[in-house]
Formats: sequence, structure tokens, C-alpha cells
Amino acid sequence: MDRTITDPMIGRLLDGRYLVGAQVARGGMASVYEATDLRLDRLCALKVMHAGLGDDAEFAARFVREARSAARLSHPNVVGVFDQGDDQGTLFLAMEYVPGHTLRDLIRSDSPMSSAKALALLDPILSALAAAHRAGMIHRDVKPENVLLADDGRVKVADFGLARAVSTETQHTTTGGVLIGTVSYLSPELVLDGRADARSDVYAAGVLLYEMLTGRKPHEGDSPIQVAYKHVHQDVPPPSSAVDGGPPIPPYMDALVARATARDRDLRPADAGVLLHQVRRVRSALDHGVPDDPELTADLIPMATVRFEEDPALDQGARHLTPTILEPSEAVDQTAVIARRPQRRPERQDRRPPAPRSRRGPLLLVLVLALAVAAGAAGWWFGMGRYAPTPGVVNLSRAQAGDDVRAAGLVFRVAERRYSETVSAGSVISTDPAAGASITADGTVWAVISKGPERYDVPALRGLTRDEAADAIGDVRLEVGDTSRRFHPSLPAGAVLAVTPRPGSTVKSGTSVDLLLSKGPRPVAVADVTGVAAERAEQRLTEQGFEVEVSAENDAEVPEGEVITQSPDSGRLFRGDAVELIVSEGPVMVEVPTVAGVGVDEATRRMQEAGFGVVTETSSLYVGLEYVVETDPAEGARAPEGSVITLYLV
Repeated sequence: MDRTITDPMIGRLLDGRYLVGAQVARGGMASVYEATDLRLDRLCALKVMHAGLGDDAEFAARFVREARSAARLSHPNVVGVFDQGDDQGTLFLAMEYVPGHTLRDLIRSDSPMSSAKALALLDPILSALAAAHRAGMIHRDVKPENVLLADDGRVKVADFGLARAVSTETQHTTTGGVLIGTVSYLSPELVLDGRADARSDVYAAGVLLYEMLTGRKPHEGDSPIQVAYKHVHQDVPPPSSAVDGGPPIPPYMDALVARATARDRDLRPADAGVLLHQVRRVRSALDHGVPDDPELTADLIPMATVRFEEDPALDQGARHLTPTILEPSEAVDQTAVIARRPQRRPERQDRRPPAPRSRRGPLLLVLVLALAVAAGAAGWWFGMGRYAPTPGVVNLSRAQAGDDVRAAGLVFRVAERRYSETVSAGSVISTDPAAGASITADGTVWAVISKGPERYDVPALRGLTRDEAADAIGDVRLEVGDTSRRFHPSLPAGAVLAVTPRPGSTVKSGTSVDLLLSKGPRPVAVADVTGVAAERAEQRLTEQGFEVEVSAENDAEVPEGEVITQSPDSGRLFRGDAVELIVSEGPVMVEVPTVAGVGVDEATRRMQEAGFGVVTETSSLYVGLEYVVETDPAEGARAPEGSVITLYLV
């Protein structure tokens, strides 16, 4: 049937803002449409409650409150709620539009999945749930249909707050009440008393993981009540036992599923954030190709298993003590439905006349009484009287655990204190004997008390050598990570410049601390200042960080004050190294000898002895005598050694 014709919502304008487009999904409580927000000109998803829900004022008010709570939950893995409205009794939510498909579609097509793929999908789901739990919100309806897989790879969890809006209206926690939830993902406590907390979401997430690993639900039956019964009375089986062929599922994956789906909620992770931490530990083991990690498996596996007594009446059809299980889609239409106890018919009386009384009756009665007394005494000695079950005190504070153990007539002692990632400091990690185990009536229960998560502060390491830093890191049970190097003007090569995480950070035991080491000062290319004025040359080299040593000497070719040579004049040096400059003082100056009135030969000899060259010219008074009348430069003046002196003759 063409819904574009039969669906009256399509084409409708809600709240004067949202133009309703094609329907993309339909459930028992609401339908989802593509819609255009005309005010902001953007595509959104519009979840429209079915007709009649808005008529209940109390439900409408609760729906508004829960929608506002969901809108405050901002997280990249949560489908954002933009707006909520009531258009003449039509309740709706405007939400982020996520084009793609659901986890249900992926499970149908790709399961069983590898452990790595299943955990990669579970990680963002738990991130979303952890953000909700930190904000005091519980999802209550975690299932594959509420996990959206966007075409661009994003994973989004939808419908936060809606399960609460419905279940608060319809849920009855008394025996025989109505219970809201998708039965395949209901935790035992939700089945038994209808009350949920963060650990109920953890249970559902564990079932999701099992389903991704195996391609099937852990508990199946012909009716919802049979499935609910199994959640209460049967553990979720190990995924490895339900998969034939394909990559093996490591034991620590089985332990992770068992921990998340423990029937005793006290044995589960306290919230999605704790489970997310455990998932990431397991992902790390998978990433490193570890096929089995007994220590990790032991950390994850529940310390005890709650065992419920089988109720034959349930197998015989007497289900009056179990709540009616409704999907969220059914709950709204059946808010007044409460399962009623069936009337028991009185047993038929045997109307045959009594048989004649035997004379051996009194004797047999005495014998039976004697045997009963003996059996009672033996039962007391071997079990009922002498032995008592160990109370479950895991996750309780030391004081509360001690009170509970002593109330059971037992002695409470602390065996040791141990770090724990899942049990808060001062609370009980485990007991010996374990919960439910038999112990003599006056026996001692030894408890392991949590010291909380094992955490250490990253030490200050700047200036230490790498070996010294490694010793300091090992002293606080951390590990040396990657090492890199960088030039530094003052710290010597090999000294620690910085660490990551930063000093003072509180981190887990075994965390890698990355070191940044000094390569010492960076070498600098030496500038060539030959022929540069001495003052400018010295300034330039000083700016490069060198120590400049200056000396001077005469040079007939290099002008006075300029650099004749430098050493070194190329290559690279470190700051603080010395560069030697030789600066010209110009040529050697010599006094011109006195030769006036001396014959040209004698005058020439004297000039040459002084280091000058000689040329002769006739003066204006020349008469052929060949005597010197004057010189240029003049006698007594100073001229550069080797320069030419002109002799004027008469």
C-alpha cells in the first residue's frame, strides 16, 4: 500500500515549522519521518507519537520532561534531540537525522562477527550509555533497533528518555504487574521487580555483545514469558559455545559477556563507564593478538553466580507470580493491563470409604517419628544446623559487609587489601568462602578489600639521564614508553626535557611514560665575515652565540679596520664556541729619508734601503747636475712601506 497516500502525516506542517516527509520507520508507540525544519532549513528526523497518546495530560507532561532531559545529553554517540512539540494533541520529537541502517540490520547480514568487530561497535554504544549514566539517566531499552549506524561510520544510540516516559506511566513493580521492555534484553531484576538502574543497561549491552558474536539471542522461547523466565533462572551461555567455525572466541571474551550479564546485578560493572573500561582492556588484548590471558579472564569473570530455585509451577502454566512482559510498543495501549492471578480449583475430595485401620499403625508411627528425629539430628549435624550459607557481600563497604556476615552468625576477617578497577576503595572484592557456599555456623569469612583503582603519579624527571628516568618510572610501577629527542640550548645531550603524561598526572599501573630527551644545543652555521668591518663582523658572530676573539695585523691590501681572515670561516659550531678574527691595521708606514742636495744615485740607495721604490723626474730648474732638490712624498713624511717615492732633479 502506498503510504504517501494513506498516511495523513505526510505533507503536514507541525508547529508551523516542521514539514513532514516520507515515513522511514514505524513502531507500536511512534512513527519516524524525514522532515524539513523550515526555520533552520535543515533535514531532521521527526518521531511522531501515535494518535491518542497526547490526550493523556500526565503522560504528555512526563514526555516533555523526559524529552528535555534527553536534549541535555550531548554526546557524539547519542542521537541529538533538537526540539519537542505538541501540535493539537500530536506529540513529536525533532531529532538528528542519521542516514544509514541499524545494528539489527548489521547483525542479520554480518553475524557472527569477529570479537574485534563486535567490540569496535560496542565501544561507542557504551560511550553513549556512560555519558547518560554520568548524567543520571538510564536508557531502559537498549537493543539493536535503537543503535543507528550512519553511512559515514558513526554509531549513534537513539531513544534516550522515551522508555522512561512510557514505563513511568505503565510500570507496576508489584508481583503480577506490567513490565516495559524488549524481553530479549531485560535484566533479571527488571523481570522480577520492574526496577532499573545503570546495571540494567549494562546487562542489555552484554546481550548485544553476545548477539553480535553469535548471531542469535542468548535466551529464546515460544513466548515472551518463557524468555523472561530464562533471564531470571539461566546464565547467558558463553559465546564460544554457540559458534561453530570462524575465528575462535578467546576465554576473556566469554568472561566479559559473563560479567556484563551476571544475573546478580551486584556482580556486574557498576555502570556503562566501568564496562567500557573493561571492553577497552579486552580490545587491547585482541589488538596484541593475545589468544588467552588468564589474569584478564580472572579479573573479568563474576566472583559468584546467583542461583534461583526452579519453580515447577511456572513449567505447569501457573505464571501468576511473574509480571506480564510488554514491548514498549504495546505498553502505551495497555497501560491498564495487569495480569491477574488465576483462581485455583479446590482439589477433588476422594469420597471412597476409608480403609480399615491396621493394627500395625501405632508401631509404624513410632518408627517413622524415630527416623524423623534421627534424620533431623543428622541434618543439623551435616548441614542444616551446623552449616550456613555464606552471605553475598561483594561490593559492600567493609563495615556493611562485616555487619551482614556477623548477622549470619559468622566471623568477619580481612584477608588482604588489593587494587581493583571495578570495586570502590573500602568495599569487598571477594570472600572465601564465596557467596552461597556452605560454612560452619561459627566459621570465618575472609574478605579481600579493595584499595580502589591502582594509580600512581608520574614523577618529575626533567634534567635526569634516561637511565635515571627509567629507574624513577619503574619505582612507581609505570613503564618507559617511546623516546624522542630535540635540541635544547642549555640541557646537555641525553637529559630529559619533558614526559608524557605530564609530571603529577595520576595514571594506571603499567602506563607507558614517553620521554623527550635533549640532543644538546643545536649547531649553528658560521657566518663568513671576511672583508667586513671589524665592528659589524664581531656583532654578527656574537648574535649567533659565538665567543669572538679579535687580533690585528698590518696588511697592505686589506683596508684598515676590515677582517683579513677568520677561523673557522665555515661549517657549524655550537653556541659558546670561539671564532677568531684577524683585523687589518693597514700597511706598515715608513718615514721618507732626507735626500735633498744628494746625487741621484745616493738618494736612490737611501730610499730603497728604507723600503721604497724610486722614480726620478726633472724639475723646472733642471740644468743637468743630477742632484735631488725635493721628493714626493716630502722628506720626513710617512708613507706605506713599498710605496714609490718621486725624486725631482736639477
